[in-house]
Amino acid sequence: MKVVTFGEIMLRLTPPLGERLTNCGAFAVTCGGAEANVACSLARLGDNAAFVSALPDSDIGEKALAHLRGFGVDVAGVVKKPAARMGLYYYEQGYDCRPAKVVYDRKGSAFAQSEPCDYDWPALFAGADWFHVTGITPAVGGALPDITKQAIQAAKNAGVKVSFDPNYRAALWTKEEAGRYCAPLLPETDLLIVNEAQAEGLFAPFLAEGCPHLPEEDAPLATLLPAYAALAERLCRAFSLKRLALTRRRTRSAEKNSFAAFYFDACTCDKIPACAGEDITMIDRVGGGDAFAAGLLHAIGQKMSAEDAVAFAVAAARLAHSFTGDVNLAAESEILALARHQKPATVR
Repeated sequence: MKVVTFGEIMLRLTPPLGERLTNCGAFAVTCGGAEANVACSLARLGDNAAFVSALPDSDIGEKALAHLRGFGVDVAGVVKKPAARMGLYYYEQGYDCRPAKVVYDRKGSAFAQSEPCDYDWPALFAGADWFHVTGITPAVGGALPDITKQAIQAAKNAGVKVSFDPNYRAALWTKEEAGRYCAPLLPETDLLIVNEAQAEGLFAPFLAEGCPHLPEEDAPLATLLPAYAALAERLCRAFSLKRLALTRRRTRSAEKNSFAAFYFDACTCDKIPACAGEDITMIDRVGGGDAFAAGLLHAIGQKMSAEDAVAFAVAAARLAHSFTGDVNLAAESEILALARHQKPATVR
């Protein structure tokens, strides 16, 4: 399976655990970005993954390319821009009652300077099965809202399936702006991955019946199913969705979360959906959603059943949080073992 992704990769600067951005004396420097993380995870799982973007024509840009190549990602679609800067984000790790914190510094980056002529979409989609993009890409601004629409249309023209994750970022645009932009894209989407808050906050105005009440408290998945099935049915009907994954995360502390997902395949929203959930103890809060998206795409490519696909994707998200950095470093065999609830060895 070949998956093409499109977005911005940035440098991530992280103070040591227990230090703040305002008082640290050093940063760990890695690379990350939603679509890049998905591409790296897919390549790690053995899929053919390509990343399309723009980077500065400099040593800093080369560092990002080396990161991608290190996972086996095809970077032939990355454009180099002279005299441009790299987007940055600073990540302060949380602990116990103190939440993690992200600060962006990406205005005017090489990717933000993208122009429609930078990307030859028919050539980039040659041989591709899926195109994955998130709402972060158009939210960066400039010409990217139009470029993203052009890319989705080119994918459909080429017979490539589209996977879309709104991945709303309040630092980049408002919920109203995101909803108005993203909603018209959904009928062209073959797989929508969205968390419950974004489903409600972005798309409720487009649902004739509004959003059903979703339980706030932790509860067994069987208890939660009716509410999420109702939300899925309304989203599928409003936007003619073919596949839909709804995710739910509950934060107990900076290191402990619960994570669940409800997966609805084409034309089955009136039936019992597939679902899976895990309790997670996290080393790093970033990247779980991207690991889930990659896991679900990989599972679909492997023609897993809906039940196995969502269990695999949730297990991928859980394992991603056991590594430092944005990318899920787990092998397919490790994810399968967790998804199948195989008892791990104490020491391997």
